[in-house]
Amino acid sequence: MEHACRCHAGGDTVAVVKDRMLFNLLHDFFKVYLPEQRGSSPHTVRSYKTAMDIFLDFIKEYNGIALCEITFGMLNSNSLTAFLDKLESKGCGVSTRNLRLNCIRAFFSYAAKIEPMAVIHKAEINKVPLKKNTDPVIVEYMSENAVTAIMQQPDTSTKKGFRDQFMLRMFYDTAARIHEILDIRLCDLRFGKTPIVILRGKGGKTRTVPLAEKTVEQFNIYKTVFHSGESLYSEAYIFYVVQHGCAKPMSERTVRKFMTEYADEARKKCSDVPNKIYPHLWRHSRAMHLYRHGMDLTLVSQWLGHANLETTLVYAHADTEQKRKAIEAATSNNSPLKTFLNADRFVVDDDEMLKRLYGLR
Repeated sequence: MEHACRCHAGGDTVAVVKDRMLFNLLHDFFKVYLPEQRGSSPHTVRSYKTAMDIFLDFIKEYNGIALCEITFGMLNSNSLTAFLDKLESKGCGVSTRNLRLNCIRAFFSYAAKIEPMAVIHKAEINKVPLKKNTDPVIVEYMSENAVTAIMQQPDTSTKKGFRDQFMLRMFYDTAARIHEILDIRLCDLRFGKTPIVILRGKGGKTRTVPLAEKTVEQFNIYKTVFHSGESLYSEAYIFYVVQHGCAKPMSERTVRKFMTEYADEARKKCSDVPNKIYPHLWRHSRAMHLYRHGMDLTLVSQWLGHANLETTLVYAHADTEQKRKAIEAATSNNSPLKTFLNADRFVVDDDEMLKRLYGLR
């Protein structure tokens, strides 16, 4: 059943919602159920919000309508399949596709529990299966030259430029996930004999990561500009934006936007800069550089906050594959050595690597 209702903000009419039940359920799911009743972490809530946000944006384009005109009936298996296929066509992997699908399923499961009329919509969404991931795990990362080139792009003579450069340095220095960077507060920084930052990872788990001397120096300047007079015990977010005179946490969208802009400029001067730059790429890049400079995989795993040591194996595989490609590129097709160059000779043995991870080698 569809409804028409006017949404008001400060007495002014701002939109007409066609399906009140849908939008009321969305509100309660994100504002009440996830954070209060289920006790989900801010990161988890953001993941669900992102999935539904981009799905609803897709539905707008798919049907050629405004957001307030979307109804439950439009959120069906056909539109969901088209949405997921579009994600993959734009470069998202199967794991990302399945993550988005699980988040959307969670909302419909909640809706069906609250509103009996939503059960049919849940059944429709559940027609779309998770996709089997048969693709090999490929770790994308930047060269050190590319990292340097991008960091040089912000105009540090401006407040925004200085902020952006410091944030990029924090991304690389800490190898943190984007939500971990945006969650850092002043009180999470400790400047003892060994400066560290406390990061809040997945599942509410915390870990400490050391900070480089250059990062600490840049933070001291940053604090005088963006947190003048504030105590290091303050719970104010380090990175923020000012809206209507109030400081608010910076959004992931803002970060992704300026990263892309700086990368586009850097690519004109450094061909190493990849065509697509995103926050997690800094994490992969830092991990690969630490590993290639001799850091043991167990330490890399701790640095990244991986729950399982095996997760860190992807960096060993990626490094081995990179070396194999380099050797092949450097070997002439006429060389007798060419016949000995095959992928099987350079595959990392999982058993052997696991033994290294657990200290048996």
